[in-house]
Amino acid sequence: MQFRNHGKNASKNITMAVLSVVAVASSIFATPQAFAYKLRNTSDPIVVIETKKGTIKAEIFKVEATITANNFLDLVNRNFYNGLNFHRVEKQPPFVIQGGDPNGDGSGDFIDPKTHQKRNIPLEIKASLKHDSAGVLSMARSSDPNSASCQFYITLVPTPHLDGGYAVFGHVISGQDVVDKIAVGDKMTKVYVEKK
Repeated sequence: MQFRNHGKNASKNITMAVLSVVAVASSIFATPQAFAYKLRNTSDPIVVIETKKGTIKAEIFKVEATITANNFLDLVNRNFYNGLNFHRVEKQPPFVIQGGDPNGDGSGDFIDPKTHQKRNIPLEIKASLKHDSAGVLSMARSSDPNSASCQFYITLVPTPHLDGGYAVFGHVISGQDVVDKIAVGDKMTKVYVEKK
């Protein structure tokens, strides 16, 4: 950037240029919380996860991850997650928090009360949906790629090594600070779809 002397306006021009540089630098180095999350699709539902440590809100990618999102939303609408805990918390180093297991220890699945059968969904991978930041919601599963049922995790940091192996279906839009506070055993007191 060049500063040219135009007589009386030189000082004013330099001041304005400096202020512009400061504004740009401030936006570059602002904390992530300073940026508003832009919804991927305004028709996608927002799910609210209430805990004793605060409220987490997540956009569920019903348009982009139809199978996975609909499975999760069905469980939410059944009140399945109410009272379940977060049984896995990996913070050293930061990785994920995981919950949604009816057994509370990582061993459980959703059993359909009508059929008494375990529900599993196929692995749904979309190139556009990545583990590229904190706050990504994905389905947990066993070594079988098509074994996801009800357990899900939320990332604490970007985890690109999970791309292609786990189905991303949402993103935290508010309450990542609550996610960061979750400890093993903390419960989801109430989980529901926010009314628009």
